[in-house]
Amino acid sequence: MKLIVGLGNPGKKYDRTKHNMGFMTIDRLMDEYGQTQMKKDFEAEYCKFKVDGETVFLVKPLTFMNESGRAVNFLMGYYQIKPEEMMVIQDDLDMPIGKVRLRTKGSAGGHNGIKSIISAVGTKDFKRIKIGIQHPDRQTVVNWVLTPFSKDQEPVALSGIDQAVDMVKDWVAGSSIDQLMNKYN
Repeated sequence: MKLIVGLGNPGKKYDRTKHNMGFMTIDRLMDEYGQTQMKKDFEAEYCKFKVDGETVFLVKPLTFMNESGRAVNFLMGYYQIKPEEMMVIQDDLDMPIGKVRLRTKGSAGGHNGIKSIISAVGTKDFKRIKIGIQHPDRQTVVNWVLTPFSKDQEPVALSGIDQAVDMVKDWVAGSSIDQLMNKYN
């Protein structure tokens, strides 16, 4: 099984904000895999389908960022998904806009969605795709992450989403984490 979780905040108000890079990546993956509907259950929106015999879940927690782990834990428990079968897509303030990095484990690095997942599933050992959103120059972090990209920044951010989509598709198709890290990091 492959559980792909995109982090973000639910609702139109947050649709294209920097903190919703994970949700935007899941939306693109839905298109790539020809999925048109998500089910609402387990405090999440998700779809489940098969790719070459592999069960794939695309998930957007509906608990808001700081409680993402609750929805993830419900799904993992119900479907008996192991942490090593999960990949989380998150925004990252400490990387330039659009830069993408794959990690196999680690601390939350100040990201509340990741903190929540680590707490809920009881381990730091799960894969993450981090998409850079850059640290703000003049505004608070909260204001920065909850606003959309500027017109100049948006194409760069979208290229990061493109790369994250390619990374997930390669993982679903059978590429090992080492192969992904060599290709994308």
